[in-house]
Amino acid sequence: MLKKILRPFLAFLFAGLVAPVAQASVYTLPQHGNIVGRLMAVTTHRDDTLLDIGRFYDVGYDEIVGANPGVNPWLPGQARKVVIPSEYILPPKPWTGIVVDIPARRLYYFPADRHVVFTYPVGVFLPGWKESLTTTSIIQKFKMPAWNVPKNIHAWFEKKFHMDIPWYWPPGAENPMGELAMETGLSGIFIHGTYHPWGVGMRASQGCFQMYPENIAQLFPMVPVGTPVRLIDRPYLVGVRDGQVYLQAFKPLHAYHKAGPSDLQRAVVDIKDFMAEHHIHEAIDWARVRRMVAEHNTVALPIGVHAPSYETLAAALPAKPYAYAPYGPSANGAAVPPPLPLAKPEERVQVQVTLPDA
Repeated sequence: MLKKILRPFLAFLFAGLVAPVAQASVYTLPQHGNIVGRLMAVTTHRDDTLLDIGRFYDVGYDEIVGANPGVNPWLPGQARKVVIPSEYILPPKPWTGIVVDIPARRLYYFPADRHVVFTYPVGVFLPGWKESLTTTSIIQKFKMPAWNVPKNIHAWFEKKFHMDIPWYWPPGAENPMGELAMETGLSGIFIHGTYHPWGVGMRASQGCFQMYPENIAQLFPMVPVGTPVRLIDRPYLVGVRDGQVYLQAFKPLHAYHKAGPSDLQRAVVDIKDFMAEHHIHEAIDWARVRRMVAEHNTVALPIGVHAPSYETLAAALPAKPYAYAPYGPSANGAAVPPPLPLAKPEERVQVQVTLPDA
């Protein structure tokens, strides 16, 4: 299975992309503001799913579903326009090392020697589990990891599913940790691949952060041991681009806020604090903010009183056919699906991912 990680795979080049690597996962850090990427759109083929499309563009399940309300994620239908929420408000500074925004189900990597950010969707902990909001670091890296199941996870499977799962999972295709794993300084918490990629971008783990196989294959060789890892709880990200204030709203994890301000109050405070810090005086459409907080559709949107609505922005997006085969049997590997026979190859480049020897 590890050979799959070393296969060449395809990549698109989009505005803001600085190197031909894995779809649109790397962006130049903005000189002004804190927003990278742009919204995109594709039209579907009859066999497409939102999960396949989201994965191809490094977008998680909750993100792609939230950006396309009313669209069946498994059967979107023929010639359906699908918005790719590939515009990202960066987390609060410092922009160093790895930052995981847990409500956003998204990881950011800010390499020390480059003025760029890599960003990927991640699966986070299930309801009933909780990860500390803290700063730690990468302490070890493993190829083909084995998994010794912690007692609390073994007991959870037994209680919830009446399953007596193995205490030890050897390396290989059936290992829930996938083929690559980076251990953090938090006990039992890893950033790793997965043999269940459709859980990426959802609450699907017992504490670890799960990545698409091709994403961890890209991230793994770049991240040295000792890299800081910061876990944050920011369901409402506020940004500025071209003088406009933006908001990106995700569903809050109330495990972190069992009491205190309402979701709307938190968003309003975040917006006002950001505007005060950056000396911005734009008039805000608070009715739009209220809707975004209620709907948490995951899309970064301008929130000024004169800004266009999401529906207007989405309708104006040019949409190209999504011309790639379903992931199918290769879903658990790091290979990106091949183009369909009618796909136009001029915008694709070949990329080789090579893992380090140690």
